[in-house]
Order: sequence, then structure tokens, then C-alpha cells
Amino acid sequence: MNLTILSRAPKCYSTRRLVEAAETRGHKVLVRDPLRYAIDMDQGDPDLYYRGKSIKVPDAVLPRIGTSVTRYGTTVLRQFEQMDVYTPNTSAGIGNSRDKLRSLQILSRHNIGIPTTAYVSNKADVSDAIERVGGTPVIIKLIEGTQGVGVILADKPEIAKAIIETLHSAQQNVLIQKFVAESKGKDVRAFVINDRVVGAIRRTAQGQEFRSNVHRGGVATSITLDPAYEEAAVRAAQIMGLKVCGVDMLEGKDGPQIMEINSSPGLEGIEGATGLDIAGAVVEFINDQAGMPDIDLRQRLTISRGYGVTDIIIHAGNELVGKTIGDTGLRDEDVVVLTLKRGESVISNPKSTRELEEGDTLLCYGKLENMKKMVLSRARKQPEIQSLPETPVTEEFAQENPE
Repeated sequence: MNLTILSRAPKCYSTRRLVEAAETRGHKVLVRDPLRYAIDMDQGDPDLYYRGKSIKVPDAVLPRIGTSVTRYGTTVLRQFEQMDVYTPNTSAGIGNSRDKLRSLQILSRHNIGIPTTAYVSNKADVSDAIERVGGTPVIIKLIEGTQGVGVILADKPEIAKAIIETLHSAQQNVLIQKFVAESKGKDVRAFVINDRVVGAIRRTAQGQEFRSNVHRGGVATSITLDPAYEEAAVRAAQIMGLKVCGVDMLEGKDGPQIMEINSSPGLEGIEGATGLDIAGAVVEFINDQAGMPDIDLRQRLTISRGYGVTDIIIHAGNELVGKTIGDTGLRDEDVVVLTLKRGESVISNPKSTRELEEGDTLLCYGKLENMKKMVLSRARKQPEIQSLPETPVTEEFAQENPE
């Protein structure tokens, strides 16, 4: 396999270990600075140049893109994707996970634990937001940050408001997050490869530091994950669309709380604590998948005019309840069922003999006109309606506003 690693730090531990693991297994590997790529686009011919020279297209590319170059790095990775080069972490997945607000927005629609979080723009809304997440102490986070940078613990409302207002005045967007007291000074990192946890550590802060990152002096110890934490880590990785990542979780009283999904997780802490060859596992997975690039459904499946992808939810009373997929007549309506979601399980390419139940969600591809007829309005959260105090009608108002 010809592997390209996108990294601006060829001498750092993680990059060196990945190169070593690839070469030990007989693969050819190049480490390339993503900022030195130039992108060319022509009709039907996306191309890349490195340091001014046309590249030999690799079998796979492994992105190790730093936070400071996320935008250009993911743009280069997207170009590799258009050239049908396999990558375990897509540009979309990296972009979603790198933005803390976006990742929490995506996770929040799923039944998966996350710390209660608020996001506001106007300083007049800050006090209410702090109360909604449970009051102080509260965690304040920059939307983009890594290794614990931009994470602040505020123990009083006035301090929290002052910090947030100061950051807002510096054009910094922040999250206001519930402080999970029972997890103070420690968290869990699960390393996920191809929907499987291959290693896990608990990171514990030292001294008065509440941030447990290894880069901030945190001590890492190897652990065996509880099944609930393992399932949460795998589901978070799947939701983000990442095949290789580190999932950071707080140990809350109600179970795992997903804190962050890292698309370029460091290897030093977890390999040192567990003694596992994580780099080798990453390389072996990529080698197994090389030549099988992910297909962007939005690009490929919607190319036919009038066709697209949508969810069909089987509500109570729906005539499809109790019928098999084959008996629904969806095929006759030019609609194909791609997956069936039942509870927390997802069944890919379900058989035509599978019987539908209330609450099932079908991910379908087909003729949009026909699918629209099958999509019922979703139940939406209704705001609480509060009655307004009666306002006396003055004679002057009545004259100016006749019925």
C-alpha cells in the first residue's frame, strides 16, 4: 500500500509511530505538509500538486491535521476524496468533530449522553443560559480548542458572566456547559478503530488542575471500559463519521457523557499506558480498506433528477405497521430502503421479509415525489404558552385602533 500521512509535525511521536508501523508492515509511506498542496480543478479532472509537482495518487491518505490548519487541511483532504482516495476520516467528519458546537448539535439529536450545554450571543442571555445548564460552577469553552486550551471553570455567576463577556468582546464564541462535579479532574478516552474500541485510558489531573489532558500533566492509566461506555464511544464515532478517533467521556452519575471526539488523537498517552500497538492497528485497518473510498450520498445518489434520500418514520396508526418491507409496495413506487433504524439498532439493506414496527425509521432512496406522500409530519417540541397579563385599553388606543 502507498500511504500518505497529512501532518505538519513529522517528528512528533504519533506521526513517527504511524510511519514506523507502516514501514514495518512493508508499506510505502510519505509524510506531507497539507499546506504545501496546491489544488487544481478542471472538467472531470480534480488534481493535486505538492511543492509544485504533480503527485502520484496514493492508495490511502491518513489525515493528522492540526487545529490551526483545519480549513485548508480539510480542503486538501476533500480533494483526495474527489480523486477516490480512501481516508478513514472524511473531511466532513473532521469538520464536524473539530467544531465543539457543531459536534454537540449533531450528538444532541441522538439518545447519547452529553453535558447540558448552552450557546448564546447576546450578553443579556448569559444569566439565563447559566441557570439552564444547572448554575455555577460552570465550564466555559472556546468552540475551537485542543489539549485543554480555552477551557475555564467558573465557580460564581458574576465571574462566569465576566469571563464570557470578555471573550465575546474579543470576538470569541464560547459554550456554557454543565460542570459534572463527580467527574472533576478525570475523564476517559476510548480509542476507536472501525466501530470498535481497541484501547482505553483514564486520565487524571494532578494538583489543583481540573483539566486531565496528558499535555497538562494528567496521568494516564489503562482501563477496561464498561460496556455502556464502550457503546457510547462507538456510537459517537459513527455519528461523527470517523473510523479512527479518540472519544473523550466524563464519568457522570447517569453514565457516560461525551465531551469531545478527536479526529487526530495522540498515540503517546494511550500506547504508553496500555502497551498496545495502536499505530499498527490503525495502519492495518487502512490497508484493509484501501481502494474502497467512502461515497458521498449527496453527490452520487441525487444525481438523477427528482431523486434523493429521506427518512420515512413509521408512526402509530401508519398503514405500514405490521407489513413486511416487500408488502409495502415501496419498490413499486420507485423507493429503495437503505437502512432500518429500530431503537438504537441500525439494520443495513434490510430483507424484504422484515416486518415493520411502530417507531421504525426507514432511510430511503428514490423518487422524491413519491416519498413526500409517505412522510408524515414529525412530532415537534411545543413551546410552553404563557398567558400575558391583561393590558387595559385606553380610550386613546381604542380610537387609534378601531376593530
